[in-house]
Formats: sequence, structure tokens, C-alpha cells
Amino acid sequence: VLRNAVHVEEAEVEKCVRDVMKEKKIEQKDTRFKTNLHISLLQISGYKKLYLDVENLRKVPYDSENEEHEEQLIELWNLLMPHENLKARISKQWCDIGFQGDDPKTDFRGMGLLGLVNLVYFSKHYTNEARQILSRSNHPKLGYSYAIVGINLTEMAYSLLKNGALKGHLYNMVSGLPRMEHFHQFYCYLVYEFDKFWFEEEPESIMHFNQYREKFHEKIKGLLLDCNVVLTLQD
Repeated sequence: VLRNAVHVEEAEVEKCVRDVMKEKKIEQKDTRFKTNLHISLLQISGYKKLYLDVENLRKVPYDSENEEHEEQLIELWNLLMPHENLKARISKQWCDIGFQGDDPKTDFRGMGLLGLVNLVYFSKHYTNEARQILSRSNHPKLGYSYAIVGINLTEMAYSLLKNGALKGHLYNMVSGLPRMEHFHQFYCYLVYEFDKFWFEEEPESIMHFNQYREKFHEKIKGLLLDCNVVLTLQD
């Protein structure tokens, strides 16, 4: 019963709690135990479901024929560059927000739609911070490609979720089912903290990006080992 409990679907959690209590001879009227076990099992099953949701979004390739994809891309531009019109869909202007070439769709290959959704979420919910970080990313000596680094940090957030490193953070943050929004919130934390980290470290050039990215990754993994950890930009 206990072994099966960590694999139940959300709809089966209540029955599972009753089965565990019966098996362990815990009185059904012990509401405190019942509530805590219910929350814990929701968190465990919810983590697995969240990973599947994130993975499914990552598997969706960016499609320039898809109106919704295109709308999100234009929304990203408008959020970051409110005073400058995008002159054409294929344009060198995309480099101004840190894409590599004239068409951003090629940069989403590795992380699919997840990379774009993350970038838009941060720009929408932390607009001032996103614009400040974009501005800092244009630093003459310590600059980096804002959008490319953002997609790189999506991969970091995704890999930490996949290998289970985010369990403590999400269990502390959400009393129940973790959702996609909670993954986005963690991503926002990474973007904000990476920018601070990059400028504190003062790398010699962008050519050393992978080395500093790995150092930042190790720092985050270290923070996630704290059993009381909550890594978010929200109070």
C-alpha cells in the first residue's frame, strides 16, 4: 500500500490515504494525520505530473505557421521593446533582445515552445526587471545575449525538475499540487539571479559562458539541498 501510494493519480489520493490509515491501524478520525498525508501524496503525484506537462511543452517545436506561437513571439518583443516597432517578422532587430539571427524560431530548437513561454512569462510578470536585465545584457564589456541565455536557463530549470532536484523547493512552496506557474516562477528566479551572478563574477568574455554557467548551476544545486529551500522572486 505504501509503495503504491507514491504512484497514485490525483483522483486516487483520498482512497489511498484511507488504505494507508487502515493498513497502519491509524484511526480514521485522526484528521491531522489524514490532512498531512493527503497533502504529501498530492505533492508527490503533482511533481510527476508537472514534469510531464513541462516535458510536453518542451517537445512542441516552434512553428512559424502557428498563429499562437507567432503571437507569443511578438508579445515578447512588445514587452521588452515597447518604444520600438518591429519592422518585419524576419529582421536583424531580433538581435537587440539577444537572439542569434534574423529569425528567432531557430533558437528554440533545443527547448521548443517551453523556451518561449518562459521568456514571455518573465517579461510579463516582472516587466521592469526583464527590461533592466535586457539593458544590462548590452553592457560593452560584460554583455551577453539575453534571449539565448534565457533559453539556456530554461534548459537548466528543466533538467533540475527532471532529475528531482526541485522536489524540496516545490514541496516547501506549494501545499498541494505544483503547477506550471510554479515552474515558471523558479525560472524567473534563475534569470534574475544569473544576471547578478554574471556581473559579480565579471567574466573575461562571453567565450567563457559555459564555464560560468556550470558554476552557477552548481551554486543552485547547492541551494536546493537545503531542506527549507524556497527559490522565488516573490516574498
